[in-house]
Amino acid sequence: MSKEEAPKLQFEFQLTLKKVKRRRGESEVPALAPPCHPVVRTLVLAHRIQGMIRDGQVRNLADAARWLGVTRSRVGQVASLLMLSPAIQEAVLVAAPERLDALTERRLCDIAAAPDWADQAGLWAKL
Repeated sequence: MSKEEAPKLQFEFQLTLKKVKRRRGESEVPALAPPCHPVVRTLVLAHRIQGMIRDGQVRNLADAARWLGVTRSRVGQVASLLMLSPAIQEAVLVAAPERLDALTERRLCDIAAAPDWADQAGLWAKL
């Protein structure tokens, strides 16, 4: 299935923002429930950042980094998860906790670096 023929997926997330104190003052950051696996939380954050850019709340990843109080490099790492195929993103979001325990953000970034979704699917299957 080519990228043009891939079904369009839409995810909706509810995020609660909490104020946290940072070196540069207070900022609001997404606060997810503790049971949420870190990989899932990071993927949801990537979608939130993408939505904020799309909606004009921030101009780019650098603005998002300032809003979150993290480096531009870190936001770039988080945003790289958006390069995962929609099927893999969905699999991560609905995965059983046992499957997530073996999954790290680093492994997902390695998969996302593959330029073709078919290559990504092969790497995902090897996990």
